[in-house]
Amino acid sequence: MTSSHTLHSHLPIVERDEWLLPVEGEINYRHSFYLDKLAGICASAGSLVDFANAHRYYGWQYDDTLCGWHFREWLPAAREVYIFGDFNGWQRRELALERDAEGVWSIFLPDAMYAGRLTHGSLYKIHVVGDNGALDRIPAYATSVVQDETTKDFAARFWIPQPAPAGDFDIASLGSLFIYEAHVGMAQEREGVGSYAEFTKKILPRIKRAGYNAVQLMAVAEHPYYGSFGYHVSSFYAPSSRFGTPEELKALIHRAHELGLAVIMDLVHAHYVKNINEGINGLDGSDSLYSRPGEEGYQPYWDSKLFDYGKDRVLHFLLSNIKYWMEEFRFDGFRFDGVTSMLYRHHGYTDFDSRDKFFDESVNRDAITYLTLANRLIHELKPSAVTIAEDVSGMPGICIPIDDGGIGFDYRLGMAIPDFWIKYLKDVPDEQWNIWEMWSVMTNRLPEVKTVAYAESHDQALVGDKTIAFRLMDKEMYESMNRASENLIVDRGMALHKMIRLMTASTGGQAYLNFMGNEFGHPEWIDFPREGNGWSYAHARRLWSLSTNGFLRYSYLGDFDREMLRLLKKYGVLADGYPYNLQMDEQNKTMVFAHGELLFVFNWHPAASIPDYRLQVREPGKYVPLLSTDEQRFGGFGRERAGAEHFSEPELCGDGVVRHYIRIYNIARTATVYLRKR
Repeated sequence: MTSSHTLHSHLPIVERDEWLLPVEGEINYRHSFYLDKLAGICASAGSLVDFANAHRYYGWQYDDTLCGWHFREWLPAAREVYIFGDFNGWQRRELALERDAEGVWSIFLPDAMYAGRLTHGSLYKIHVVGDNGALDRIPAYATSVVQDETTKDFAARFWIPQPAPAGDFDIASLGSLFIYEAHVGMAQEREGVGSYAEFTKKILPRIKRAGYNAVQLMAVAEHPYYGSFGYHVSSFYAPSSRFGTPEELKALIHRAHELGLAVIMDLVHAHYVKNINEGINGLDGSDSLYSRPGEEGYQPYWDSKLFDYGKDRVLHFLLSNIKYWMEEFRFDGFRFDGVTSMLYRHHGYTDFDSRDKFFDESVNRDAITYLTLANRLIHELKPSAVTIAEDVSGMPGICIPIDDGGIGFDYRLGMAIPDFWIKYLKDVPDEQWNIWEMWSVMTNRLPEVKTVAYAESHDQALVGDKTIAFRLMDKEMYESMNRASENLIVDRGMALHKMIRLMTASTGGQAYLNFMGNEFGHPEWIDFPREGNGWSYAHARRLWSLSTNGFLRYSYLGDFDREMLRLLKKYGVLADGYPYNLQMDEQNKTMVFAHGELLFVFNWHPAASIPDYRLQVREPGKYVPLLSTDEQRFGGFGRERAGAEHFSEPELCGDGVVRHYIRIYNIARTATVYLRKR
């Protein structure tokens, strides 16, 4: 495989989409560039899987023959490197590392001298002398990093890992994915930082009972600032010690698998924290170890450092990181954060209003190659593993198979959907909601681009923004969520909260995502401890008791969410593809669509409940209601007659086609799902 590799006359990605013909040359070049890089990797390492073994060479590696520990770190610009820690009395310059021709510094510590001193849990750092001074640093391949509670200083921890518990989990066995986005540290109700062990014991069973089949874990890799939500990573190979030990994370994943839950890691390979003391920035004394030099290596919108995906050593570091998390901890896949920032040198801060924007000089070809290699590696390691791209731009090929000329992600996040709901709730009066615009936003995706639909994620819950529940009900949530109260604002909010979720899940994609607590309308926002709030944990937790309090309405929302997921699973709605549009009644704000034998009727009108409403169905038969947002068990008014049967009536239309219709009570601000029975 070289640059002269012979491609098909057209790559399948172009054959299936004539819109790409004008940019076919660039698509071919990108694919050829990827093939060249892969060929070089295979020539040097034997295979991509074997290439991704940096974690088995760098850091601490035990030598059974010599009986001792090797320590290695890639620091090409460093002039002197030392290792020190509690095992040598923190003497900085006692143990000097030696440099090889490739810029790899190493030292061997024999058991005969260090067996009783360098032990499991020992703390250490490296002392690096370079152009930025003589600094105490944490190695890039540290697998455990801890913070001193008094000094707040971070140190690497010598960690001899225990293998993950035995077992093999196949995410493909789950069918459609219903993903529960979660943050271990704020998953507890008490004010403080939650742990892996607490999450395993208390939260995993809750997720299972709620009907979700996958957990998407945020903030896994170590990060110095808790309030970054885990997106300013400092140590890419160390699970955050705030929540417990690496073994406790392994136990969490194992228990999730026992419960039938897949575990997807929120992977941050788009950038890294610029901190010198805790991170990899300037680790060898230069500003271009893992980045391009100067401004090219800086992400101004996030105040962080960018990876240089054109460097083989950076590919080695990142691809090995993927393999490490999969093999050491047995994650079932990854949600790649910040993909848009990776793909473009402007990081996505532009309007993608023409085809050229996806193929001009602003596109980072090296990043495309890295993401393609990453997807290939993940699926070679575990064919059923899932990869999800957080890309707001809609880069063509993002979810197209690699061999067809694409980048190879399994899913793309439907980021336009939550933006749409927030815009409507914030700026558009109910009576002006446009059902055609709703339909267009929910279904605006290419057939080959599998989409993770969601009404809101953690982004909408952060301080400065509002969750859907809080936008709908605001301060009324503090006083009027008890079941005995009568409040029009809460009635409206409860109704629309359920409708928005059912609409999103049934039309928006092939997978569905929810952020923890939002299924039952968790009030308020997320605000991590910071100086501005007195370092309070009051808003960095989840008030689970609200959802089980029999006097409050929150449980109604949680109950509806669970029943909604049960129905979507039972009838394979997400796997059915696009919904079949049967009727759009703008005057009465009513949309009717079908998935297989299910008929969905949404009446978004704030007041117009219409008896004997006539609507079209796909097939003749008897239609019975299965689920309604207006059911009393979900906090509704129970206006849909339980056990109602609606028989279809044929009608010969002017075009000679026989169409079938039923009549229902079309209830305002209500969505109802009917099942066709023959």
